[in-house]
Amino acid sequence: MEALWVVFPVLQHVLLYEADHDMPPFDAILESLRSSLAATLGSFAPLAGKLVHLEETGDVGVSCSASDGVRFVVAECDTDIGRLAGDEEHDLRVLEGLVPEVDMSQLPAPVLAVQATRFQGGVAVGVTVHHGVADGRALWTFVEAWAAVCRGETPATTPCFDRSLVKLPGGEELARSVLRKVAPNLPSVAPPSSLVEERKRFTRRTFTLDAGDIQRLKQRIVHLAESHGAPLPRPPSTFTAVVALAWTCFARCKPFSSEDDAQLFFFADTRDCLDPPVDAGYIGACLTGSLSKLPVPELRGDHALAAAASEVQDKINKVKEDPVAGWNFFTLIPDACLDRIMNISGSSGFRAYEVADFGWGKPRRTEPITMNHDGQVALMRSRDGQGVQVSVSLLQPAHMDAFKSSFLELLK
Repeated sequence: MEALWVVFPVLQHVLLYEADHDMPPFDAILESLRSSLAATLGSFAPLAGKLVHLEETGDVGVSCSASDGVRFVVAECDTDIGRLAGDEEHDLRVLEGLVPEVDMSQLPAPVLAVQATRFQGGVAVGVTVHHGVADGRALWTFVEAWAAVCRGETPATTPCFDRSLVKLPGGEELARSVLRKVAPNLPSVAPPSSLVEERKRFTRRTFTLDAGDIQRLKQRIVHLAESHGAPLPRPPSTFTAVVALAWTCFARCKPFSSEDDAQLFFFADTRDCLDPPVDAGYIGACLTGSLSKLPVPELRGDHALAAAASEVQDKINKVKEDPVAGWNFFTLIPDACLDRIMNISGSSGFRAYEVADFGWGKPRRTEPITMNHDGQVALMRSRDGQGVQVSVSLLQPAHMDAFKSSFLELLK
């Protein structure tokens, strides 16, 4: 599961905090962040290490020792943090400068780097982590622990790095065979050039669904399914409903032919589905991929939301039945059309805002930075803890305008 991510290494998030009367001076914030990070790494030691190539065996592993440390970047920015945190459309040039730049194309490569940026009216905390060592859930587990230590509290979750808990047939030899295929030029692990796009070319916007929006969306999906004579086996989950909405909007905002299908790819966290389940504190990449297709006319029809929700629900059920079937998501690529696929990352259950209080309140805004696909959607729980934040990346501004129009129309 992790070997696949050696060539797709960068996972980045930025947290934006606006100053209020409770925010300490920047120098005090720096000292708190540094000291608490050092203390937290005592329990998360592999994150302070390096990803290395072991020539004798062909493995890639994490090398860590007592002398390791994490690069801590300090920067300043003259942008209005209130505008940056409040705008629906992203200022990518600024946002990308708020996370530490790390070269992970050659091993050995750092696992983690962090950045603190001073604004006139606040501060940003940026995190870059290697996806081969931590997925989104693991990243937020680490941030939660770091923030707790910064507040002077004990982290709620004990981290676990025991890879033997995730059992796949073939074990270590399977991992080596994956590495030979995806990274044949080790220690070089540069991603294929065909899969690298300039992020600055994309238009990015963030939409937020509150609890009322989600409830109405779920009710509408149930009603549409029943009126179409194909009731859902159970009410849609929040993830299912939001992904169905995004997929429907994607199919309507792009100039696809009516003879095409619109595709959907998402990762599922399999920790809770494995037998036995993996502890919530497991720090690693524990993901399985899923690919869906529906005819474009179906996603543009009156019952589109119900059709999309039914397909997503079916894929989730298959993951629960066999949580490791889609571990090698590379095998899905031949069936995928990159021009017609929406890629979902993150989760509507990620409590990013709730866990990232370092002692001066919840972030005003948090965003993923590495959204580098025309049709990528990133999900997390919204700031109020009740809704869902939906960040969307599209190549053409006109497509984004059409996406927004459909999004708002379907929520009425």
